[in-house]
Parts: sequence; C-alpha cells; structure tokens
Amino acid sequence: MSFIHITLNPYQMGGLPCIRGLRITVTDVLEYLASGMTEDEILADFSDLEREDILACLRFLDKY
Repeated sequence: MSFIHITLNPYQMGGLPCIRGLRITVTDVLEYLASGMTEDEILADFSDLEREDILACLRFLDKY
C-alpha cells in the first residue's frame, strides 16, 4: 500500500511519519482526533492540511 500523503524523512521531526513533508506528524493528527477534535476543526487550525491528509493518517494507523 502506498501512502502518498505520508512522508518519512530521517532529518525531519526525528524521522516520524509526517504529512506531505510538512512539520505535522501523523501522531499529531491522530492525537487531535483522539482528543475529540473533528476533521473540520483540525482543517481550520492547520490550513496546510487537506481532508485527504487526515484520512491518510487513519489508513496509516490501520496499516501500522
């Protein structure tokens, strides 16, 4: 399975999986969702994110 929205770079954010090379980690997004934030609230707070990025985080969680 390919994760085009998820990038891994050992020199960025300690090598954690990030969203499209941004300094927003998959873990950050998943923690926001777990805390009760809605997708719309996350998108409003992080204008660089797209709805597909959030869905990619959930798919990444399911896979790994």
